Amino acid sequence: MQFEFDQTEPIYQQIADQLEDMIFTGLLKEGEQAPSTTQLSQELHINPATVLKGMRQLVDRGLLEKHRGLGMFVAAGAQAKIVEARKDAFYENYIKSLLEEASKLGITEEHLIELIKRGYQDGNIKG
Repeated sequence: MQFEFDQTEPIYQQIADQLEDMIFTGLLKEGEQAPSTTQLSQELHINPATVLKGMRQLVDRGLLEKHRGLGMFVAAGAQAKIVEARKDAFYENYIKSLLEEASKLGITEEHLIELIKRGYQDGNIKG
């Protein structure tokens, strides 16, 4: 397990984000046990409370579930929830600003669609 920390956001948030990425990419599969708080805190040399705070975020979002006495497990449907949340964020963070800029430039819907298609063709993006 590889965790890379930066200084721009709290460590507990980085733990939550990296565990979420592991679920998203399938590194942690639904029904599989997540690393324990103790294991992560020892491996990463950080306070167990910090790890727990990050993991609680995922529990609150329904991505991890506690099994008393056994640990944390990836919840059923967790990957699908992440995909939906990321699609919503993509819309909020990229599409809205794209449409605002296109409007300022006088780009019509049809022309914008042509530009997007051209981007797929030029970039060899599969769609």
